[in-house]
Amino acid sequence: MVYADGSELAVPIRRRFEVGACHRSWGENCFLAVPHHKPISIPLEQELEPRGWGRAQTRVSAADGNLWTNWLYAWENPHPDRPLDHVRVEPVSGALLLLGLAAGDTSTHPLRWNSRQKALLTLSEGSTLDARLDGQGLYAQVQLDLGQVISAQRQPVYPNASWEQSYNNQLPAFSEHRVLLEYTAHPQAAFHLEDGRVIPLSAVDAASSDAISPVPPSTQRVSLRVVEAGSTVPVPVRLHVHGDSGEYLAPVDRHRMPNPFWFEDYSVDFVHRGQHRSSYINGETTLDLPLGRVYLEVSRGFEIRPQRRVLEIGRDTRSVVIELERVLPWRARGWVSADTHVHFLSPMSALLEGSGEGVNVVNLLASQWGELMTNVGDFDGRNTWGSRETGGDGEHLVRVGTENRQHVLGHISLLGYSGNIIAPMTTGGPDESALGDPIEVLLTEWARQCRQQGGLVILPHFPNPRAEHAAAIIEGDIDGIEMTSWGDLYSGISPYSLSDWYRYLNNGYLVPAVGGTDKMDAATAVGTVRTYARIAGDAPFTYQSWMDAVRRAETFVTYGPLVEFSVDGQPMGGRINMSPQGGTVDITWESASVTIPMSRAELIVNGTIRESVAIDAWQASGMWRIPVERSSWVALLIRGHYADRPEIVAAHTTPVMVEVAGSPFYSAADAVTILEQIEGALAYVATLGTRADEVSWKRMRLVLESAHRRLHNRMHQAGQYHEHTPSEQHREHQA
Repeated sequence: MVYADGSELAVPIRRRFEVGACHRSWGENCFLAVPHHKPISIPLEQELEPRGWGRAQTRVSAADGNLWTNWLYAWENPHPDRPLDHVRVEPVSGALLLLGLAAGDTSTHPLRWNSRQKALLTLSEGSTLDARLDGQGLYAQVQLDLGQVISAQRQPVYPNASWEQSYNNQLPAFSEHRVLLEYTAHPQAAFHLEDGRVIPLSAVDAASSDAISPVPPSTQRVSLRVVEAGSTVPVPVRLHVHGDSGEYLAPVDRHRMPNPFWFEDYSVDFVHRGQHRSSYINGETTLDLPLGRVYLEVSRGFEIRPQRRVLEIGRDTRSVVIELERVLPWRARGWVSADTHVHFLSPMSALLEGSGEGVNVVNLLASQWGELMTNVGDFDGRNTWGSRETGGDGEHLVRVGTENRQHVLGHISLLGYSGNIIAPMTTGGPDESALGDPIEVLLTEWARQCRQQGGLVILPHFPNPRAEHAAAIIEGDIDGIEMTSWGDLYSGISPYSLSDWYRYLNNGYLVPAVGGTDKMDAATAVGTVRTYARIAGDAPFTYQSWMDAVRRAETFVTYGPLVEFSVDGQPMGGRINMSPQGGTVDITWESASVTIPMSRAELIVNGTIRESVAIDAWQASGMWRIPVERSSWVALLIRGHYADRPEIVAAHTTPVMVEVAGSPFYSAADAVTILEQIEGALAYVATLGTRADEVSWKRMRLVLESAHRRLHNRMHQAGQYHEHTPSEQHREHQA
């Protein structure tokens, strides 16, 4: 460096310090220089080839591994009072490509950015947010010169003024014209808006800009501890925290921007409908919070009252303790909760999420999706994570089973079996198994193998796909029918699922109801819908005793309300025998909720509503006496809804079967529908299904024909005429 007064200053130019390779290898970064291309964010919805979706989960790219990278080095003039005359470059060794020089004046190092901050952008009249990033990782509506916009989202608008009175998981509204920005920048950077306005960061910090206002920085590190009343032991929970501007405040070791898409994130986070973010913690965590008010939501299942609280964070706030109250005593009465259907999580992540949701049993299912195999390395046919034998407390368990599938014939969940994995896990081609795979095995055969290996057989997301499961039920190979939520907290138990379940009950096939989420992403919470099953007598709670409880059929399915129900003293899943004259039965019931408000209790008899009463939102009980003149099944249904949502079926018990001698359980219309499903399975296997070999094809056909014949004979004994598919016609129906 040659100054105007003739003095000179030598500045060394060194590899990996002031300059770097135009195409670097991984790990060969510069110490004093930065790439000419700023780091960029990767949007959740976008895959940047050739990185692929896996690398896209990082949400960020340093953008320094391009085919050509120029390195920027900022030299600080130690004598700013001396005018600089010119620069002379003196090569010492090797080749150096110098592409340009520029001069500037900043108060701090121009290539060093400050830590991440947030701000609120008000869009111009008539504009809405365009959240897409271009190929350079830039937003069209707002950019930074000496910095980078990390994310831009419509501002979440929570009911902050009434936060403590609002309900758990309530979704925020979203502003049409205000955008929550996250950015990192040099103090002298400026925002550039699409209408040409340039807003210095200093104006934002001083709150002197109409277009962009500051959001208080999250600089106060606070430890959070959650306990149950009367204890000092931390308990796992689901946690949400946000600031005054709606900004999500994640624990320091959790995702700020969790990904809600299928198989794209197995983090211990929950993103309700992609809008309301929360995370699971083991009872203790650390957060960086802004000074002032923060809004906290803590929940732990259906028996502990969830909390929404407003906290005031000051400079002296170092720790916060939240105390939860267990309100409903169902666990003390012997009931345990379960999710029968979870995918993709690791066993330990499933254990944390299950415990944080108050779910005692999580069934983590390995499976195959075309060429993709998931959780197969977690299956060992032996261990139950969380059990005392594996070092857990025995109160929250995870067991790896399998979901075995064929895209037309149906799906079947095989839980808790021992020994080798039941394979193939899928069969018969896309989109469950690989293209070209033949049909090698039926659902019914998988079910029988699972039972031989000591497992529990569940029909998932009942009734779809509707086909062969009819045969498996008729043959008595199914232990439970699953009502499924996926990520939907508001639609309740599907009437479509119930109506098809009722068909089987109307014909005397008692298969208990269970609840499973089919969780495949962070948009679904473990146990959104769940099974409650009562452990028999004084038996200890283990995975085995839970399976036995489901087999005994003392279960109910719920989105929140908890129930007790008996008919003449017989519990859910029980049986009562009556003489041909029939009689009356006395029904007692109780329901309670700490989550969704209840609205009605209904007595369901043979699929129709016999009694219906309006009930208190949080606690209700009652008795009914009804006459029984023919064989009937009797169940309790609870409806409920949040104030801003439609009424749903919030809970449903497995029925009590009341059998009147000489009056068999039989519904002609339902029997025909069931038979048609078996005929459909036969038709598919006989025509379109890819065959493995002749022996396998004949074996599978015999299995289906056996179930078909069993129900068909009942129909003929009842004197019922019925149509057949062309492939299933027989002489009794020929003119």
